[in-house]
Amino acid sequence: MNVRTALVLLALALATIFALVCVLLTRGRAPGACPHQPLAQEDPDDGQSLVFADLTPAELAQVVRYLQGHLGLRLVDAARANPSDNCIASVELQVPAKAEALRFLDGAGARPPREALAVLYFGDQPDPNVTEYVVGPLPTPAYHRDVTVRRYGGKVPYHRRPVTGKEYMDINALIQRELRKAPRFLAACCESDGTDLTTLTTAPRGFKSGDRATWFVLFHSVAGSGYYLSPVGLEVLVDHRDLRVSRWQLRHVFYNGQYFVSMADLEEAFVANLLEVVRVQKPRAEAVLGSMRPRHQPSSPGPLQYEPQGPRYSVRGNRVTFQGWSITFGMNPNSGPRLFDIRYRGERIVYELSLQEALALYGSNCPGGMSTRYLDGSFGIGRFAYELVRGLDCPYTATYVDQHYLVESDTPKTNQNSLCIFEHDAALPLRRHFSDSQSFYYGGLRKTTLVIRAISTLINYDYIWDFMFHASGAVEVRVHATGYISTSFLHGQGTDYGSRVGPHTLGTMHLHHMHYKVDLDVDGRSGCLCVMKEPWSMQNTIERLYLRRKRLEREDEAAFQFNAPMPRYLSFVSPNPNKWGHPRGYRIQIISFAGDPLPTSSPMERAISWGRYQLAVTRRKEEEPSSTSIYNQNDPWTPTVAFADFINNETITNEVRRGPLQPGWDLVAWISVGFLHVPHAEDIPNTVTVGNGVGFFLRPYNYFDEDPSVDSPDSIYFSSEQDPGICGANPLACQPPACTPHRHLGAFSDQTGV
Repeated sequence: MNVRTALVLLALALATIFALVCVLLTRGRAPGACPHQPLAQEDPDDGQSLVFADLTPAELAQVVRYLQGHLGLRLVDAARANPSDNCIASVELQVPAKAEALRFLDGAGARPPREALAVLYFGDQPDPNVTEYVVGPLPTPAYHRDVTVRRYGGKVPYHRRPVTGKEYMDINALIQRELRKAPRFLAACCESDGTDLTTLTTAPRGFKSGDRATWFVLFHSVAGSGYYLSPVGLEVLVDHRDLRVSRWQLRHVFYNGQYFVSMADLEEAFVANLLEVVRVQKPRAEAVLGSMRPRHQPSSPGPLQYEPQGPRYSVRGNRVTFQGWSITFGMNPNSGPRLFDIRYRGERIVYELSLQEALALYGSNCPGGMSTRYLDGSFGIGRFAYELVRGLDCPYTATYVDQHYLVESDTPKTNQNSLCIFEHDAALPLRRHFSDSQSFYYGGLRKTTLVIRAISTLINYDYIWDFMFHASGAVEVRVHATGYISTSFLHGQGTDYGSRVGPHTLGTMHLHHMHYKVDLDVDGRSGCLCVMKEPWSMQNTIERLYLRRKRLEREDEAAFQFNAPMPRYLSFVSPNPNKWGHPRGYRIQIISFAGDPLPTSSPMERAISWGRYQLAVTRRKEEEPSSTSIYNQNDPWTPTVAFADFINNETITNEVRRGPLQPGWDLVAWISVGFLHVPHAEDIPNTVTVGNGVGFFLRPYNYFDEDPSVDSPDSIYFSSEQDPGICGANPLACQPPACTPHRHLGAFSDQTGV
């Protein structure tokens, strides 16, 4: 053997050993696993975000134990409590006053005491009522104080309390007993004995203040699918106001356009052949109208998002940081997702950005549908934000966060993985230019955003709540609606109220309105509200656009009703100028297709009077923390909170808060978005998100001296003298091979033509 042959064999042996070592070292790793990229910035939070952190299971349990031992009353677990019992309805974080929080966050004061807000139903009292207590300090409570009168001006009447799961169970038991009184009718109309029918609640519960009577719509129960599309034509009105369940009564029955006083009365009419019956077949498993089961075998997977070097954001507790952004996040069990202390490049932009309410107003020629005005906060927008499906609801690579709550139980519950955080590639340039004159170059920046997402399922509808943070310094808020439409039984002139979507199914028209609170702290100050209009000047031989700038002085000026003209440019501005002499500001840009709100002549309109306005700007007050209340749903005729009262023409200028220690006032923007939905055949099996998304932007407007995304490390630039296929000119052309999808994408230079 000569020396050359020996060297070749030695090289082959070394290569084989190296390959085996690589296999052994990588064995057991998840396919496509990518190394984590070190964060480019340190997180200076030092636990400050915990001021806004949702209560932990341990804290929730501690509050329950404290109340059980210090109120001097017998408290029954709400999961089994009757209306005549006392119980703890819910416990949540009591957000500290803004002045206290800012003093702490800005280093000028002590940490505010951590407190809880507990809602109790007192049914076992001479004057049954709902009472709210602040309990603290956590983690070891030592005091509680009744804040009901301070918050609402008086005790909350007992009939306004939300309906509990136990109450629904007792109502369903009553309906089942009543259905047994009409066996021949049920067999003829629905192929049913009543036990295979399910109910859907409506709201509000009655027609005047003090009522607690609910129309329930009956459907065929369909396992594994949406029963909402299978109405049988039967609706019942249950009066459940009495504190004794044994005294609840079925007051009215509706079937196919006729009203009856009871199920027995309906049965009599059927036996006497005085009733027109529409025979509805029981849904068969192979032909269920709302089935979402796949009809074909899975195909090859679609494109997936991946992170070449791991996530570029950091999540620590309830705080996320990403390329200059820092956001504190949380979830209110009633009103849903909320963010606090949103900062960009170290400057606070928004103190609070929170969902307030989701409203659905229905139309129908059936009593259940025509009377339905769902205020979803009373059901629990945050409480019903369930676990997210990895790879569908959010990317596989997203960070998933658990949410804890205590509602209708003495034991805390957890919705695992119910909030997700991820960086999203929008497959769209944030900005770009291809120069083909004077000099030849390409410059651009990919549009990637940080997304915080939760999805709430409110009975039939699913709402996707997105909060997005852009490299340009803009905040985007967006909501998409999906899930099942709510339906009525098709009879008479039903198509005046929607579209036929099944043999006996009317997809009923409805309005969606979502309401948000935006407490902007532009440039760390309250600032003022300025608008710009762009009329045409006709004073010369050529028409010219020109700007008219105006500062709004009072709340009434800053309340823009739906379908009324609204300035295209509306900004919160600071007294401080940018480099070019313009006041630093953030612009509010609304994207909405909302239908007409409920007329102000309606006796229940004041309960949802926030729905009058696309945008309303008011002075911020601690006694006006929310635009609505969970108690508005069951007594909209005498609302516990009426947003219209917030707008009383107070001045919104003339004072500027120089800092958290100085007197003055803040301004708060209240934003409504929504759309009209007239269901159609393509809403079967259920509604798609396409075209059903609305929201708003908070965009920097002269806040910076230039687009802050110029500092993004993701920027790309190369000239005609450079090779765009090498890393030095274009980092996108040389992703790490181990983390790049297997399919060859082609050389970057082959695609550009530069």
